[in-house]
Amino acid sequence: MIQIAQIEAADALLSKDPLALLIAMLLDQQQPMERAFAGPYLIAKRMGVCKLSASKIVSMPEGEFIELVSAKPAVHRFPAAMAKRIQKLCLLIETQYGGKAERVWSEVADAQELFNRLKKLPGFGEDKARIFIALLGKQLDIRPKNWREVSAPYGQHGTRMTVADVRSPKTLLEVRAFKQQMKAAGIW
Repeated sequence: MIQIAQIEAADALLSKDPLALLIAMLLDQQQPMERAFAGPYLIAKRMGVCKLSASKIVSMPEGEFIELVSAKPAVHRFPAAMAKRIQKLCLLIETQYGGKAERVWSEVADAQELFNRLKKLPGFGEDKARIFIALLGKQLDIRPKNWREVSAPYGQHGTRMTVADVRSPKTLLEVRAFKQQMKAAGIW
């Protein structure tokens, strides 16, 4: 089971709900990773659902969804902007993948195709796409052909660089320490 949020119910949702996992990755910017990965759980709880639905999120009026994401504690430090981005992501999932987020990765021939699909999602640049491929491979055993090469350097075995490597409170601290080293060295 995924253990990035470090909250059992939030991690359980991420482990079983592909849309929640994509939303968590979208939220993983300018805030602690465990807070980002707890975000989908907060959204689901506030919506009164056990699993997120792209169609339900898209059907909500923008202002109402912004209020849901902004309620204390806010899902993100920039709740209005991220609420809009989540709705854009869900619209894309609804229109291009029939509302099934797992189709983003389940219907690809190889990791390069997955990488290209991920880069088209709102909020997913090259690094985030590579990290997400590494997360799928390392934590969920979803490993399209050449996944390690396409996700490099994040998909390498034994790294402690990103959310893809967080499997416990200890590895969360190791990833955080690595990121702090990179920032101190001016690399990130």
